Amino acid sequence: MYQQAFGKQNVLSSVMCLCIGASALAQVEVPLGLSIEGYPDSQSLAPGDEFALHTSTTAGEYSLEIARLGAERTVVFQKTKIPGGGYHTIPENASSQGCHWPVSFRMPVPAVWPSGYYQVTLRVADSGGKFVARNKRTAEADTFFVLRPADPGKQSKVLLQIATNTYNAYTNWGGSSLYAYHGRASLQGNRVSFQRPQSSQFSNWEHPMVQWAERNGIPFDYATNLDLEMRPELLNSYKLVLSVGHDEYWSAGMRDNVEAFIGRGGNVAFFSGNTCCWQVRPEENGRALTCWKQSFNSDPVFKTDDHRHLSTLWSHHLVNRPENQLTGVGFLFGGYHLSHGEFMDGKGAFVVHRPNHWIFAGTELKRDGEFGAKHTIVGYECDGCELEWKEGLPYATHRDGTPETFEVLATCPARWAADDCEWYERWERGRTGAACLGVYTRGGTVFTCGSTDWAHGLRGGDEITERITKNVIEKLSH
Repeated sequence: MYQQAFGKQNVLSSVMCLCIGASALAQVEVPLGLSIEGYPDSQSLAPGDEFALHTSTTAGEYSLEIARLGAERTVVFQKTKIPGGGYHTIPENASSQGCHWPVSFRMPVPAVWPSGYYQVTLRVADSGGKFVARNKRTAEADTFFVLRPADPGKQSKVLLQIATNTYNAYTNWGGSSLYAYHGRASLQGNRVSFQRPQSSQFSNWEHPMVQWAERNGIPFDYATNLDLEMRPELLNSYKLVLSVGHDEYWSAGMRDNVEAFIGRGGNVAFFSGNTCCWQVRPEENGRALTCWKQSFNSDPVFKTDDHRHLSTLWSHHLVNRPENQLTGVGFLFGGYHLSHGEFMDGKGAFVVHRPNHWIFAGTELKRDGEFGAKHTIVGYECDGCELEWKEGLPYATHRDGTPETFEVLATCPARWAADDCEWYERWERGRTGAACLGVYTRGGTVFTCGSTDWAHGLRGGDEITERITKNVIEKLSH
């Protein structure tokens, strides 16, 4: 009994001490956590446009640094002691409808800044509390914008369009993205806003291509996915348009304009995989994207008689516009390699089938030779086409939408994971496909590598990957 009572008394004393301690701490003003986040009003700018930055911070002021990410990271602007503008609440529907934070900084984009991808870094610092928690504290956040050229086509005949739609689709800031695996309560969203802090994928996909190109004296002009829809006149200034890495989400407007460009004789090189897989619909003048994906029957368009803009797979039979018609290949006949449990012992390399083609010039590759294994240039997500084999060589059947002139030059096995594909009622269970590297001509010429990870070979200095990339860009940009 004595021990029990003593124990209870100790617990009560502890609680009283905690209460007294909390009251005392409140009186001496324990500081809030230090934070800053932000996003630009527009991800696409041109020299002379206004750069407007929306922020939310617990600090009274912040510093700003803007740097162009090319062969080197070049700082082009720095400013300190910018008024923070306050900490702002996050709306419950911020992921789909945006944050609605006020603009805390504005400036015109200088005319001398070259086209490119610009990293915007926000930094805050303080010394903690006035009487307690006297810590040297810092916080930092990044966002970005893409700068279009002042004079399109003057410095380069190659336009690199950055896969900003895909960046937004995977961004789960606020709790939701277009994926369930990292969403709040494992729920998948169907609308994502650009008006919130974004998670960029530039460093993993496009940046290795940019670094390689600039080090080899190959200039690019830049634009976003949305520019291909909203500013189609841009395309008239270029010979070649590039898609690099993970360019998964395309709108009908983007696709219409690029296909028209090809029809007029323009060239496209898809150094990418899982390309143009899902159809999205821009909303709010491009401030948000809608895509219902597997839940296509919940899309309001599903209830109409016109399913052309149904926001699901481009290859879905209701849409009836497989991405193969644009790229030559598609995800239904590709899938995963060294990812999602598929071909986890794979080499990550292409096997060459037609070594005499111009893209292999200078590589000394032979039939059945391999390249790219060291840097696993075939990996993650891959695109292919329906194949038939004759005398040891692959041919496109063209039944899946692949253009009649498409020539399969190299392949690597790939497969769509069962738990990822079986929602689609026309999926052929157990089918093994292949990443297909090839070329077709229909007005202009289109090259595709059929793999998200091609640029990893450029980052690693793979000589064959570099030579093929150079062959493609040089031939199709003149």
